[in-house]
Formats: sequence, structure tokens, C-alpha cells
Amino acid sequence: LFLASMAFVYFAKAFGGAYMKSSITQIERRFDIPSSLIGVIDGSFEMGNLLVIAFVSYFGAKLHRPRLIAIGCLIMAVGSFLTAMPHFLQGPSVHCSFKFLILGFSCEKAVGSSMWIYVFLGNMLRGIGETPIMPLGVSYLDDFSREENTPFYLVGILGPMFGFMLGSFLAKIYVDIGFVDLDSITINHKDSRWVGAWWLGFIVTGTIILLSSIPFWFLPKSLPKQGQEQSQSKSTELAPVGEQENFLPEENQEHDEKEKSVTFQELAKDFIPSLKRLFRNSIFSLMILTYLVAVNGFIGAITFKPKYLEQIYGQSASKAIFLIGILNLPAVALGIITGGFVLKRFKLGIIGAARLSITASLGASCMFAIQFFIHCENADVAGLTASYQG
Repeated sequence: LFLASMAFVYFAKAFGGAYMKSSITQIERRFDIPSSLIGVIDGSFEMGNLLVIAFVSYFGAKLHRPRLIAIGCLIMAVGSFLTAMPHFLQGPSVHCSFKFLILGFSCEKAVGSSMWIYVFLGNMLRGIGETPIMPLGVSYLDDFSREENTPFYLVGILGPMFGFMLGSFLAKIYVDIGFVDLDSITINHKDSRWVGAWWLGFIVTGTIILLSSIPFWFLPKSLPKQGQEQSQSKSTELAPVGEQENFLPEENQEHDEKEKSVTFQELAKDFIPSLKRLFRNSIFSLMILTYLVAVNGFIGAITFKPKYLEQIYGQSASKAIFLIGILNLPAVALGIITGGFVLKRFKLGIIGAARLSITASLGASCMFAIQFFIHCENADVAGLTASYQG
């Protein structure tokens, strides 16, 4: 049940994260904000994650891990709903019709407000909520399941693909669907002024994340190791915390609470020394730096590539998002599966794994470099790149 629940929550969180990436260009147009600010908004997820990750990873391992994951999912859902909030607080989107420009009428500017702050805070909440899922979920699996069962959570890799598919679909639907007469709209989704129904996807992803939290409220704090028989003496220990308290006398409960508080204080005292020991490990620090560089490049590409495809190759937002989802993200899944197969098939150790990683990284860098030489010619713009005469 925990494996199935983890697969679902991994799918849900990846689904929401990918949808956020696919909505970047739509949010930029809706609030009329620069790409530099969009980068800050997108990075608010990592900001929220960074605020609590060390504390959650350290203290969470000693607490009720399934319930912490459930709480995290709840916070993520709230963040998704908060991200969609500006649509209901702000008036309908207004675009400039070409015939109005010809006649000399000025266009009303209904965008450019500070409503983007809701998106920033909502994305930060998602980052905070996602914090317990990865470290606590994986450690729970490692503690109580057989080694060969742990890869099942990788089914969550389907989440990003579905997130981008949803983003591509909603990019074709006008932002104010249900609020305005769609027949009165004079542009379509291929127009550069078009804004899709970005807010609707956050309601969908928030609902799915909320549903994914339900099983974790009912899972026990600990389980018997898979394949081992449960002893009679541990039957009370394996019950949920609420049921355990019913079995204990009041005096024992008070003693147990005092013991827990002391244990927590001892853990807190060891928190800073533990961090120091980690970062004094040169291999650990090097792996952190490597991961930092790798993720920085990948996140930058996946976030702004839809806009790149729109501006450099003249593609619609919907098609650009679709291409990212259908091509790039399955390659991630293929890399994980292929990497695991190669490591197992050739029984590569730590050095072999490092060599495989270097080879893959160099190959990826070469493929990225090709993009410098593949582009369309810039369109001529009268008064900018071409004269008005002719």
C-alpha cells in the first residue's frame, strides 16, 4: 500500500511541477512581467524547499514519516490553489485587436498588476510541501521493503509528461473561459497575444495532489521488514500512534512523552554537528556541487525552452509545450532505466558509475551545443531591421 501511495504522490508532485513549467509563458503574458521576474517566480519553489529541507530530512526521519508526507501534500495542494487565485481576483484579460490599432484607438492595459505575488507565494508553498516526500518516502521504502521493490516509485516519472500534456491542452483554451463569450475573441491560440487557461491546470493538479495525501494519514509509523513475520510483541508498536495511546496507561503515557521530548532535544543538539560532518566529507560536497550544476542547466532549459521555441522557430505556445512533454521528458525516464540496466548488467562500482555519468554528461553537452548553429533567420521588421521603402 505504501509503494502504491508513493507512486501516486510522486506522479502528483511531478505532474504539478511540470505543469508549472508549461505555464510560464502564459503567466508572463497574463501579468505582463519580464522573463527575469518569471525566473524568480519559478525559482520560488526551490526557495521554499531550501528553507526547510535540512530540518525535515533530519528530524522527520525520527517522527511519523507517512503523516509528514500527508501534511506536505496538503501544503502543496494549498500552494497550487493559491497560484490560481489571481484569476478570480483580477478582471478579465484584455487584448488589443488589430483593427483598433489601425483606427488609432488606445488599448486598455489590464495586466501588469502585482497579482503575480500570489503565484510566487503559491509556488513557494509547493516547494515547502514537497520537502518531506523525497527523503522520508525513500527512507521508509528502504527500511521496510525488499531492495528490488524500491524502483516502483519511479512510475512518478510519468507525471511530468502528463503535466506538459495538460499545459499544451489548456494553452489552446482562452484564459477567461466561462467568464466571457468566446465568440467575441478575435484572436486564436497561435497569436502571440493569446493567453491560455493557465489557472485551470493548477486547480486540477492541486486536487490530484490533495487526493494523493489521503492514504498517508492511515499508514503506520513503522512496518515489519518485507518478507519477515510480524511478532506478537510488536503488534501494538505497529499500530498507528492514536491506537498506541489507547493501549498505554496514563502514567506510562506521561513518561513516554517526557522521554520523547528529551530525545528531540538531544537530536536538536546534534543537528549542527551532523551538518558539519557532512560538508567536511569531500566526496559528498563534490556530489552536491555536481548535482547543482547539472540541475541548474536542466531546469533552465526545461523552463525557458517553450519560449525559445516560440520566438526562434515561430511555434505556438501549445505546440512548444507539447514538444517538450512528448520528447524531452520520456528521455529522462529512458536515461534512468538505461542507467540502472547498465550498472546492473556490467556490475559497475562507484568508479564505473562515475565514468558512465561523465560520458552521458559530455554527450548531452555536445547535443546542447548543436543548438547554437540551428536557428531560423530573424523576420524582417520595418523600421527595425528593414527600411519602410519597399
